[in-house]
Amino acid sequence: MQRAIAASNEPGIDASILQRIGGTPLLQLRRIVPEGCARILIKIESVNPTGSMKDRMALAMIEAAERTGRLMPGQRVVEYTGGSTGVSLALICAARGYPLSIVTSDAFSAEKRNHMAALGAELTVIPSSAGGMDAALTRNMVETARRIAEQTGAFWTDQLKNTDQLIAYHGMATEIWDQTGGRIDAFLQSTGTAACVRGVAEGLRKKKPGVRIVAVEPTESAVLSGGKTGVHKIEGIGAGFIVPLWKPSIADEIATVSTEEAMGMARQLARADGLFAGTSTGANLVAAIDIGKRLGPKATVVTVMCDTGLKYMSTRLYDQAHAPV
Repeated sequence: MQRAIAASNEPGIDASILQRIGGTPLLQLRRIVPEGCARILIKIESVNPTGSMKDRMALAMIEAAERTGRLMPGQRVVEYTGGSTGVSLALICAARGYPLSIVTSDAFSAEKRNHMAALGAELTVIPSSAGGMDAALTRNMVETARRIAEQTGAFWTDQLKNTDQLIAYHGMATEIWDQTGGRIDAFLQSTGTAACVRGVAEGLRKKKPGVRIVAVEPTESAVLSGGKTGVHKIEGIGAGFIVPLWKPSIADEIATVSTEEAMGMARQLARADGLFAGTSTGANLVAAIDIGKRLGPKATVVTVMCDTGLKYMSTRLYDQAHAPV
């Protein structure tokens, strides 16, 4: 079994980049929050090593597989991913010495694909329908990953079903609780595998059963809300079907946000508060402001800056050839 990397004996020196995962700041938003709204705090997950909250879950899945003997030294790892999970797995596998096969798509940013390749991942790129995310693409990626695992003997992390990642988000919940001193009335998170919103909800409710949990999904593919599956361009969320880790009891409310609303808010966040984030963060903030207005100025709402905007420079979100000024 792969041995854990021991911490450095010298204060201020880490033995591995993996020690930089987690422990992220919680920031109060100012200029973007309208008058009469709740206090809105945002967890800055972009300071993780790959610029994404997915570093947490990738490390948790790999460490759990090592502990149980499902992943042996030098064994190949495989996963299907919109990009951020793949980049995070590429980081973990590079640091731990595992070869990695990633199944991804042209629906996701070139920056993510290039980042995975730079960290040593071997990519299989599945064509999308006009550059959008939908249920058919997700299922195609899943099946391709399954075949690669079967053919190569790789360990398949299988993020849509893997409950090992929940412990990573229990840790995020503990951080949020400690950082707010327990003063939190609502938590919102955009939903892909549903691991983050589920894990944080479980962690927070152990401390405060009445905390309000809001899951966020694309308006164009609002399946958790009982709507029809469809194509959207909010990377990393909205699989297009009810994902295995989802439970209706997770959320007190499901908020829907369109691709255009999410992109507009992400651009506004950069210019108003100097936070450079991706589209899913924009979706989170649209929903957070909505619930914040309803809860009022005495409440505290917490959401997540899922990743850095540097992952989307070539996309319609920030490419100035397409994005409105």
